[in-house]
Amino acid sequence: MSRLRRALLSTLFVLLTSGVVSAHEVGGSRFEAPLPLTLLFAGAGVTVAVTAVWLGISAHQPTAASPTRLTTLSAKLSRSLTLAGRVGFFALVVLAVFWGLFGKQAGAENPATVFSWWVWLKGVAIVSVLVGSPWRVLSPWRTLYRGLSRLEGSDLRLARYPARLAHWPAVVGFLLVVGIFENLTPIPRDPQATATFVLGYTLVMVLGGVYFGDTWFERADFFAVLYRLFGRVSPVRCSRTETGEIHIDSRRPWAGCLDAAGDLSIAAFIIATVYTVSFDGFTSTPEFQSLSTGLRGALNLGGAVNILLFVAGFLGFLASYALIVILITRAGSRNEWRAAALVFAPTILPIAVAYELAHVYPFVLDNTGQFVALTLAGVTAGPAPAISLTDWLSLPIFWGSQVLLIVVGHVVAVVAAHGVAIRRYETPTLAQRAHVPLVALMVGYTMLSLWIISRPVVTG
Repeated sequence: MSRLRRALLSTLFVLLTSGVVSAHEVGGSRFEAPLPLTLLFAGAGVTVAVTAVWLGISAHQPTAASPTRLTTLSAKLSRSLTLAGRVGFFALVVLAVFWGLFGKQAGAENPATVFSWWVWLKGVAIVSVLVGSPWRVLSPWRTLYRGLSRLEGSDLRLARYPARLAHWPAVVGFLLVVGIFENLTPIPRDPQATATFVLGYTLVMVLGGVYFGDTWFERADFFAVLYRLFGRVSPVRCSRTETGEIHIDSRRPWAGCLDAAGDLSIAAFIIATVYTVSFDGFTSTPEFQSLSTGLRGALNLGGAVNILLFVAGFLGFLASYALIVILITRAGSRNEWRAAALVFAPTILPIAVAYELAHVYPFVLDNTGQFVALTLAGVTAGPAPAISLTDWLSLPIFWGSQVLLIVVGHVVAVVAAHGVAIRRYETPTLAQRAHVPLVALMVGYTMLSLWIISRPVVTG
């Protein structure tokens, strides 16, 4: 593996220490990207391709391997942490709704918008990537459902969750909330609209839980599915024993991506995670603004044009993945195609995670500091103190981290896909042939991702 490390580190060194071109924006200020775009795109694409070639030539088989025990939390400590997390997060959600409905109606100055869209939606996603999903503990709807079940004396459920629904409710919820509400509407900047959304989603979740039982929260709540999928890429795995202890283990970052998706709805959700973060970045580029403006004039649909573009783009991503799977299976039987779609879909997760981290981590840190400041101001009835968690984030560090995250994410995806191909096909030659279309897709998406972050940011 040392040759792979040397090749990767050498390419990244070139990428991170090269010239200057192309403007971008972070924290409201424009700056120059510290690398030529041609070298950036070519170097990143070559890094991903070289990784795939090296894996094929060396016949290296990535495996999940045995996790390494880091520590064990006692049953008493794990119960205390669980209770604190559940009660604390529920209290924050209640306060966010209250602030949203009755607080100052200015998005950046109201804890409701800062907490709901950045600390909660994006922040918990980052936590899931680092240590696995904490959502079974934090979910406010599960907390309400547990309370209602205790009042009833048993778990509530009026009907069995229909198997045919699979995780499709979560897919629809994710596309609506993260794809459309967050990116294409003013809801994230409107405290009352944010609070209303949280209340409405809570009502849907709790009523669904009462009707379908605990399975509803596992399959219909897009937060649960999103954080669980992101947790697959986590280098840390937490597991609770029958005695209540929590084992914390380290593992290889591709280990959780070697197991197939449970059904096609999960595969579609994975594609959606890659697509939505790309679309989010693309909406801020001059190219998107020109396309949107042109279509508005041609179709006379107003703001609905952006939703049309979002839906068309998602269908395009689904079609691209379907085409790659067809190429992998060489247009085999339907069962073959379905099986390949399920086993290779999780290998795309490291790409979604890497781009999500690169895209949002500075803003999560910024808004976490802002949320703490606003909360302290609300408690003390005084002015909000200045709390910044990004003073250390210089422009070279920001750009270097973005390139590093995206390239490493694609490399991990290539390693995972190679491991799946080796498992699935009888000979290394067949595995290499099956791997080629997916590698081509990953190389192309690497360069697309970096092109998006290299474009000037357009606001308004």
